[in-house]
Amino acid sequence: MDISVGDKLLMKKKHPCGCDIFTVTRIGMDFKLKCDGCGHEVMVPRVKAEKSLKKIIKTEVI
Repeated sequence: MDISVGDKLLMKKKHPCGCDIFTVTRIGMDFKLKCDGCGHEVMVPRVKAEKSLKKIIKTEVI
C-alpha cells in the first residue's frame, strides 16, 4: 500500500470517541495514528492497520 506520513485514513471501525478518521504520524513496522476527533495517538501493527482500512485520503504536498 502507498501510505505516507500526513495521509488521513478512513477506518472500518470507529474510535471510542466516535471519529473514524486518523492521521498517519509515523510509518514503519507499526503505524502511529492520531485520531482526528480527540487527538489520541495509537500504535498499530502495519498488517492490522491495512486490514481495517477503508480508504486513504491523500494530502497534497506543496
